[in-house]
Amino acid sequence: MQSIKELFKIGNGPSSSHTMGPKNATLIFNERYKQADYVKVILYGSFALTGKGHLTDQIIDKTLIAKHDIEFDYLDVPPHPNTVDYIAYKENKEIGKLRVFSIGGGCIRIDGEEVDSKKDIYPLNTLFDIKEYCVKNRISLSDYVYSIEDDNFRDYLEHILDVMLSGIERGLNVEGTLPGLLKINRKAKMLYDKHVDETNDERDIRHLYAYAYATSEENASGGEIVTAPTCGSCGVMPAVIRYSMEHDNISRKTVIDGLAVAGLIGNLVKKNASISGAEAGCQAEVGTACAMASAYYACVKGANIDHIDQSAEIALEHHLGLTCDPIMGYVQIPCVERNAVAAIRAINAYNLASLLNSSDSKISFDLVVKTMLETGHDLTSNYRETSLGGLAKNYKGEF
Repeated sequence: MQSIKELFKIGNGPSSSHTMGPKNATLIFNERYKQADYVKVILYGSFALTGKGHLTDQIIDKTLIAKHDIEFDYLDVPPHPNTVDYIAYKENKEIGKLRVFSIGGGCIRIDGEEVDSKKDIYPLNTLFDIKEYCVKNRISLSDYVYSIEDDNFRDYLEHILDVMLSGIERGLNVEGTLPGLLKINRKAKMLYDKHVDETNDERDIRHLYAYAYATSEENASGGEIVTAPTCGSCGVMPAVIRYSMEHDNISRKTVIDGLAVAGLIGNLVKKNASISGAEAGCQAEVGTACAMASAYYACVKGANIDHIDQSAEIALEHHLGLTCDPIMGYVQIPCVERNAVAAIRAINAYNLASLLNSSDSKISFDLVVKTMLETGHDLTSNYRETSLGGLAKNYKGEF
């Protein structure tokens, strides 16, 4: 597995796979084909079908240096659902071509080129093996992460935490509508300020929802967020983190340890399955985010290694089959609300795991990860970020 720094990335929304990935691909193309005087860009699969709503064409247009045209190919079935071709020309002659796959979380893979194995720094690639190693060496999951990552990793997580919390603050202080044709009113501030007859616990849950909305609405508006593990699922982790700091008085140092564990969980899904909605549906994005947040919450609450495993397993297992069907391709409906639901489910998954006997569990986190990928591949393409099925097909509202 790669460094967790490749999972927690700072960028602008609305989509890690559809905006951050294409931007990175375009920067690479610019560097390799500086001599090109014209470029044809062809978007396939989910890029073509939801690219407008995800601002894929806009980010490529802003990033490409040479004169260019961008085409949307809705018919060809690409080898990966997020595929883009760059064809370089000089004086009307083709001088080169680059095919890039955006594999989720802002990461890309170039067709025909080997993945740089030097970036793999984790020797163990399943939670079972990592747990076994930790138990044998009497260390925690966070200690294991720190033993693998570089010396400035804690500082990196400190910065990640600051960006997450800043995103919540911005989102809580903005009103108006989200960009795009859906004309959706931002709701985070209303949720946070709403005065109702409630207990302190009920207020904290309401604020949890507000925090998830705040980050997700910032993402939908192109604001700065952290992929956790993606842009579309970026509201879950920050919401649970701030909830834990306020509701449970969790210290910042403990939060950093929890972030390390959450990153490890997300990394395992990224390695062994997928965090791309276009490849495996929203179970790969929000489902993974929920598992990460539940493992985080279990860690900061002092749970043992088996209960952390079980919390993540329960959270991901009960997102199996979740489809990715954004209306008009915008990361708004059902995405924003879905982040809030996953935030409370992350906490509930921990609460359930803490009541159960983990030694009696028949289902492991690793098994659920394997099942999630298989389930994602079994979903028809209509339910994998194409906006051709589900809510995206059935919604008949005014635009």
